[in-house]
Amino acid sequence: LASSTDGVGTKTEIARRMGIYDTIGEDLVAMVVDDLVVCGAEPLFMTDYIAVGKVIPERIADIVKGIARGCEKANTALIGGETAEHPGLLGIDEFDIAGAATGVVDEPNQLGSHRVKSGDLIIAMPSSGFHANGYSLIRHIIESKKLSLEGVVTQLNKSLGETLLTPTEIYTLDCLALMNVLKTKLRTFVHITGGGIADNTARVIPDGLTAIYDRAAWQLPVEMQYMAEVGQVPQSDMERTWNCGIGMSAIVEADDADLTVKSLAARGMKAWVAGEVTRENGRERSYLSGTYKG
Repeated sequence: LASSTDGVGTKTEIARRMGIYDTIGEDLVAMVVDDLVVCGAEPLFMTDYIAVGKVIPERIADIVKGIARGCEKANTALIGGETAEHPGLLGIDEFDIAGAATGVVDEPNQLGSHRVKSGDLIIAMPSSGFHANGYSLIRHIIESKKLSLEGVVTQLNKSLGETLLTPTEIYTLDCLALMNVLKTKLRTFVHITGGGIADNTARVIPDGLTAIYDRAAWQLPVEMQYMAEVGQVPQSDMERTWNCGIGMSAIVEADDADLTVKSLAARGMKAWVAGEVTRENGRERSYLSGTYKG
């Protein structure tokens, strides 16, 4: 058995300010179940916890609706939860959410750093946006630059608030499908969350090896370009805070990279080869090189 517990950070504040509560639940599910699948576990069931300053039934219903929709996307049962009212600690319209899930994997099929080898390739799966990480930096930029959440941003073709509330992509079923196709040729997955691409990847790279991402393999998402430019965020800070366009990586045997990309394409996921694992060269366990496409 495997278990995971997580929340959505301060993305809840964007939802509160926009008055949109029916998408944040999908973010919660994604944060929890995709932390399970990286070790090869299939999520079985999930519970949620919602804390509010005042119970407003319609808002609670919208939050739970999003959680249920996310569980459906992950083929995971939502078996229960708790709603707690915290007057005096939270404002009337303030809230926070968290969740926990349990999954199962046969020990011989467990994924991890013990499978990773020199010569393996890194297959990137695109993020749907900022997901649910780096919102403290985002809120700092909004406040310091006095950005409007409601106004349409030309570069984004919609409001900044709508862009920031784009639900986190849920990769669970795509990852489980790859496990069935690749078997032992699949080494492990990397869920790109807080800390960015390099730091999260470093967790699954064994001693003596280095994972190198080639920035030229993909384009930095327009919303991240926009926020980085407006907020004057150095590239190093951006890459340690946001996912920079990759939500999940699969490390696979080189000969099966093409099969991996095609298998994901058949599921509607446009993946690409984003890097490789090599012998340790004196640098970090994982890093990005080159310049972003475009």
